Amino acid sequence: MLLIAINMTRTVYTLLFIASTLGAAAQNTNQPQTVVDTAPPTQTAALTPAQNTTPAQTTTPATSQAAALRYGYLSVDSVLHSLPDYTIAKHKLSDLKAKYDAEMKRVEDEFNTKYQFFLQDQQELAPSILQKRQAELQELMDKNVAFKAKARQLLQEAEEEAMSPIRDKVNTAIRLVGEKRGLAFVLNTDNNAAPFLNPTFGEDITAAVLQMAQ
Repeated sequence: MLLIAINMTRTVYTLLFIASTLGAAAQNTNQPQTVVDTAPPTQTAALTPAQNTTPAQTTTPATSQAAALRYGYLSVDSVLHSLPDYTIAKHKLSDLKAKYDAEMKRVEDEFNTKYQFFLQDQQELAPSILQKRQAELQELMDKNVAFKAKARQLLQEAEEEAMSPIRDKVNTAIRLVGEKRGLAFVLNTDNNAAPFLNPTFGEDITAAVLQMAQ
């Protein structure tokens, strides 16, 4: 009887184990399965506020250089010759030069006249008188040479004194126009100093400077 009871107990435990296993399997079947997506994430069509679909504008090197560097150019002589002050100063200098030229011609004529008399009379002059006349001619010639050199110096000083304020006025006008227009520098085109100037980078400021210097 004891053996029969033990076998029946084992049978009951076996049935209970089988029943618990089947119940667990049924629960796993009813629960939804989680699928792990191993594919790479796709980009969404929506754009964040930081994103910008407008293509960036590019600048060519020439445009960038033009924006960074602008210069002006003009003929300073053209501006000077157009100023009334310059015309008045040149007229005064011309009158002064004419006076010096007249005086130089007078002393040259005086020397030439005395020299001609000397040539005519030298054969008849006593040696002491001949030497005296020669000394007078030499002295007169030296004075004439010194006067010509002095006259040239005085004319240069007079021109500098008359033109310096006018040039300063023009230079001031150039500086003011350049600062007002934001120019890096200004070129003087006189004497063919700049045979070619690219208008993309440069600006002719002759008229503006002339108006400022009036």
